Amino acid sequence: MPVASVMASPAAQLIQAYLNTPRLSSIKNIVFIIFVYKLLSFLNTTFIVHGPTRTYKEVKLYLSTLAFKYAKMLPSVKNKLDRELGKAAKDIEDKVAPQDDKHPRYTTLPEQGFSEDEMTKELERYSALPHTRWEDGRVSGAVYHHNKVLSDLAALAYRKFSSSNPLHPEVFPGTRKMEAEVCAMVSELFHAPAGSGAIMTSGGTESILMSCKTHRDWGKETKGITKPEIIAPVTIHAAFDKAASYFGMKLIHVPIDPVTMQADINAVKRAINKNTVLLAGSAVNYPHGVMDDIVALGKLAKKHNVGLHVDCCLGSFMVAFAERAGYKLPLFDFRVPGVTAISCDTHKYGFAPKGSSIIMYHSKELRRYQYFSLATWPGGIYASPSVAGSRPGALIAGCWATMMHIGQEGYIKEAKHIIGAQVKVRKAIEAIPSLYVYGDPKTSVVAFNSTKFNIYDVSDQMSKRGWHLSALQNPPGVHFTSTIPSADASDEFIADLQAVMKDFEEGKVTETGSTAGMYGMAATVPSSVVAEVACAFVDALYKP
Repeated sequence: MPVASVMASPAAQLIQAYLNTPRLSSIKNIVFIIFVYKLLSFLNTTFIVHGPTRTYKEVKLYLSTLAFKYAKMLPSVKNKLDRELGKAAKDIEDKVAPQDDKHPRYTTLPEQGFSEDEMTKELERYSALPHTRWEDGRVSGAVYHHNKVLSDLAALAYRKFSSSNPLHPEVFPGTRKMEAEVCAMVSELFHAPAGSGAIMTSGGTESILMSCKTHRDWGKETKGITKPEIIAPVTIHAAFDKAASYFGMKLIHVPIDPVTMQADINAVKRAINKNTVLLAGSAVNYPHGVMDDIVALGKLAKKHNVGLHVDCCLGSFMVAFAERAGYKLPLFDFRVPGVTAISCDTHKYGFAPKGSSIIMYHSKELRRYQYFSLATWPGGIYASPSVAGSRPGALIAGCWATMMHIGQEGYIKEAKHIIGAQVKVRKAIEAIPSLYVYGDPKTSVVAFNSTKFNIYDVSDQMSKRGWHLSALQNPPGVHFTSTIPSADASDEFIADLQAVMKDFEEGKVTETGSTAGMYGMAATVPSSVVAEVACAFVDALYKP
C-alpha cells in the first residue's frame, strides 16, 4: 500500500479534529460576523442614500463583479481576456502613439547637443504633428484662447522667471509677491471674507486634492473623526474620487435629479453621518454645465458643522463675471453661509498658461490644515503649502501677467462672448426635434442627448466634420464647452449639427462609429475591464 494512502486517513482525521475545535469555530464565527456586518453596513448606506431600486442595482453589480473576478481565474477565461485586452491596447497605441518613419524617435541623449537653429526646427516639427484643429475652435474646451498677445505675454513672463521657484522666496521675492497677489485677486472675485486664505496649485485636480486633505485633517483634529467621509453628487469631478483614494477617505456618491441634473439634496441629507467631514457641489459641473444648489448645500453644512467645497474649476472666471456680463446666476460663492472652500482654475477662463489654479478657504485657520511641516529633518526645518516642493515660478508670473493685462473689463467682455455663444448653441440644439439639452446649463457648457438616435453616432458624424465633442455616460450624452475659439465658430457648429441630424432623419447614416462602439462595450463589461483599457491608454502616452 502506498505511503500516501497509509497517511491519508490519520491526516484527514487530524485535520477534521482541528476544524472542529472550539477555538477555530469561534474564529470562523467572528470572520462570518465581520463579513455580515460589512455587507449590512454597505447595504444600509446604499439603501439610505439611493433607495431600494439603486440598492438592488448596486448589489447586482457587486455580485456580478465578484463572479467575474473568480471567473478570471479560469485559464480559458483569462487567456481570452488577455487576448482581447492585448488587441485593445494595440489599437489604442496605434492611435495615440503612431509610429512614423518620417519622424525620428529620441530615446537617448544626443552625443552632441543640438544648436539653437536645429532645436527651433525640431520644435516646429513637433508642434506641426497632425492634431485636431483647436485653433479653428473645433475642440470642446481644452484650449481657452487663441490670442497671440496673451501667448507672447506668457512667453515673456516665462523668459523673465524661468529659473524662479517660490520654494525660495528670499531668492525670488517677485514670484512670491505675484502669487500672493493672484490669490488675493481671485479671492476677491469669489467674495472671500476678511481673514480668508488661498493657495496657488498646478491645476484643478491638485486644488481639489488639497481641499479634501485639509478637511480630512480638520475633521480629525477638531472632531476626532478617523474614518472621514465626503458626500458629493455623481457628477462631481473625478478628482474627488482620486482624493478619497489617495488620502484614505470614503466618498459617498449621491444621485442627481434626472430632470435638473443637480445633486439630490434629500439624498445628501440622508447620507450625512458622524464621519462626514465635507460636502461638495459644482458651479458648474463638468458633464452637463449645471450648477448644484449651493445655497441648500450650505444650509446642510452649517447645520451639521461640516465643510462645503464648491468646485468652480470649470466655471472659473465665467461664473465670477457672469452677473456683470448680464447673466443672472444663483449664489454659489463665499456669500453663501456654510461654504468653506472654493477651487477655481485660472488656466481655464482666466486664460493663464496651463498649470495654475487657486484653492480658497474661508479662513486662514482652515488653510493651515493644508500645510505640511517637519521640524526635525536633518536638512533643516521644512514647510510647504501643498503637494509640490519646488514649483515653476514662471507659471505664476504668466498667470499674474495674464490677469493684469486682461483686467475686469476684458473678462466681462469675454464672458459676454462665451456665454452668449453657449446660449445660441443651446437654443439651436433645443430647436432640433430629436435632441434635448440636459438640465439648465448656466455658463459655457451645453450637454445633450437624442430621443431617436444613438448620441455617440451623432458625435462620430460631427467628428467627421472636424469637431471634437466630449462623450458622457450614465446617462449617455455629449457636451460642447465654449471657449474663445469655439465661440467664434459657434455658427459653423450649429450648421454642421443641423446637417448631421438631417442626415440621420433621412436615413443616410447607417454605420456605428468608434465612440458608439467603445461606450457600448463599456456598458456591457465589468468596470475592471474598462479600467484595464483605460490604463492601456495611459501606458500608450509614454511610448516615444
